[in-house]
Amino acid sequence: MDTNTGGRIIIFDTTLRDGEQTPGVNLTAAEKLEIAKQLARLGVDVIEAGFPITSPGDTKAVAAIAENVEGPVIAGLARTNREDIERAWEAVKYAKRPRIHTFIATSEVHMKYKLRKTPEEVIAMTKDAVSLARSLCDDVEFSAEDATRSDPEFLYRVFEEAIAAGATTINVPDTVGYTTPNEFRNLIAGIKKNVRGIDKVVISVHCHDDLGLAVANSLAAIEMGATQVECTINGLGERAGNTALEEVVMALRTRRDHFNRTTNIVTEQIYRTSRLVSGLTGIPVQPNKAIVGANAFAHQSGIHQDGVLKQRSTYEIMTPESIGLPSSRIVLGKVSGRHAFQKRLEELGYSVSREDVDRLFIKFKEMADRKKDISDWDIEAIVENTLYSVPEEFALVYHHISSGNQTVPTATVRIARGDQIVEEASSGDGPIDALFKAIDRVTGLGPKLVDYSLKAVTSGKDALGEASLKVEHGGRVYSGRGVSPDVIEASAKAYLTAMNRIWYETTVNNHRNGNSRPVGEATKI
Repeated sequence: MDTNTGGRIIIFDTTLRDGEQTPGVNLTAAEKLEIAKQLARLGVDVIEAGFPITSPGDTKAVAAIAENVEGPVIAGLARTNREDIERAWEAVKYAKRPRIHTFIATSEVHMKYKLRKTPEEVIAMTKDAVSLARSLCDDVEFSAEDATRSDPEFLYRVFEEAIAAGATTINVPDTVGYTTPNEFRNLIAGIKKNVRGIDKVVISVHCHDDLGLAVANSLAAIEMGATQVECTINGLGERAGNTALEEVVMALRTRRDHFNRTTNIVTEQIYRTSRLVSGLTGIPVQPNKAIVGANAFAHQSGIHQDGVLKQRSTYEIMTPESIGLPSSRIVLGKVSGRHAFQKRLEELGYSVSREDVDRLFIKFKEMADRKKDISDWDIEAIVENTLYSVPEEFALVYHHISSGNQTVPTATVRIARGDQIVEEASSGDGPIDALFKAIDRVTGLGPKLVDYSLKAVTSGKDALGEASLKVEHGGRVYSGRGVSPDVIEASAKAYLTAMNRIWYETTVNNHRNGNSRPVGEATKI
């Protein structure tokens, strides 16, 4: 393997091996293949497809990836014994660019308590395993597990023997996430200075995040000359996880002035890859996760929103488009500013005066104090209720629903129209459908429902329910919103809000224009 990368960092992705060791993750062969194909589109240099000896299923999955995924090197992991190495070769040999990755622990605690081997036995096992792997495959990687807690002088000896036996990549794992950036720099510097033949191989690092330093340690190693970084999508992996691929790649890209290193990663595929891995593994991405978290390109503070709207670089050191997102997200809440609120009004199609913006902003702040998330429908409701409020021709007095899995849903409503009370009943496909049909019989309007949603505004068993809907009538769309602890009542209020707007437009405005258009008749009580 050519070890001259010319300032380019080799991205070794182990999502399908170490990432699958995340508690609760168990990918099928088909899912692993789907992720591998996306990793190839992402542009990773090496895919560690699995640990073939662990199960027949993993052997088949690695073989399927080797046969069907082109571009990256396809690697299989193996311990330093013949059975592991031969099984790994059986799985990866179908790849156009196969690699056998073998490892053994080199720290005193691992050799004494886990392996129960002497240092000399570990050296002998390293020589035999690497030699066997090299007899099968031209590309062999050797890892000294728990390298950062190993005696440096012993580590140098192990690496020298691995190189002499034919290893083309030497990996330095921080297996338990113990080291710090400065310690890791010194370790890499010591390896480069004291290991014979190190200039002829790729120096790789594999860091874990137990102390939250995986990315920092990997970048420190790059600064000292490491040319391969082993990482996973979304930082998945054992315990606290591994170095997050997206964080290392975007750090190198964003701070190229500092690192002077590049990668082959197609960064516009990062977000898509993150979503795919999250969906198939069932491990959600935390909202404040760097690069791919829901809040990574979201701005809620009024000061930040104002700056981003004027010049994105004020608060964005990279663009959302660079990772495959269409745009930043301005989150409206109680700390949002007037500028961001006005911008959202414009995006929703409203053209309002400065005075009206002031009125609307006051209503927005009042709502933001009550609600954590302000949706576009909330803003539309604020505008319509503040600027386009209409007289309440129809008001809910009473409602009753009868529904069940063995009965036809029916609804009865009493609605006030001026000084009269009008009652109607109807059946429907469900309780909401019956409710809306009963209201239609009162109003005589009968619009077409085009959108309806129901959600909790507050938490707990006594949460307020918010119903939002849109209806079409006479070629126009009208919206309505209602809030109540009773979701049926909230739905009725939302529907009646839309009815009142239709009535106002079709009756009051038409009367003003000399064109009478009465609403339908209803039964009175």
